[in-house]
Amino acid sequence: MTMPKVDTITMRVLQGLENNSSSVRLQAALAVGTTPDPGFIGKLIERCAIEPEFYVREMLTWALARHAASMTVPVLFDEVRSEPAQARSQALHTLSKIGDRQAWPAITPALLSDADDEVARSAWRAAVVLVPEGEEHELAAVLATQLGRGERETQLSLSRALIALGEVMLPALGAATTDLDPRVRAHAIATERLWREPDAGFEFAIEEAKRIVALGQEGR
Repeated sequence: MTMPKVDTITMRVLQGLENNSSSVRLQAALAVGTTPDPGFIGKLIERCAIEPEFYVREMLTWALARHAASMTVPVLFDEVRSEPAQARSQALHTLSKIGDRQAWPAITPALLSDADDEVARSAWRAAVVLVPEGEEHELAAVLATQLGRGERETQLSLSRALIALGEVMLPALGAATTDLDPRVRAHAIATERLWREPDAGFEFAIEEAKRIVALGQEGR
């Protein structure tokens, strides 16, 4: 008995998403995004959690974003609670790309302070995209609790997230410049410098901030 053509195509795409070749997986994700089908949403999200190649994950995210938010957001909402860090990170990244503010409740304080840097960074980026109007001040206060965390890449991500909130983040940032932890103070000062002088560059801003902290000149 001959299989219906549509079933054959579906099977081919599903197999492509699991192929050992990253280029085949990329083409399969492209095919799904080009012709969105709700039947593939679960598989796309499942693949996001384990896909090792960055550019394939980006295509999976694009394919998900091509589907109706009403179908993808609820599933991604559940995925941000998954145990694997990559599953949480990719779900948050995809929510930020979809940009539907109905997903805001998924951005919990626990995710914004997740022990995994990649998950936290994805949560910060998603938060500034999804935060409802009027709640930016509260978000800035939560993000400010993460100042001083991690290495340069993580710190730069947090600085960018705070800066993206605009002037509303300045009170929280100002309070952090008097923190007892010199790493927190330096990161806060560097972020404020970047806010006021975007062309300064993070490396220059953070090194200058460290010197300021070391000399005890934060208030000058």
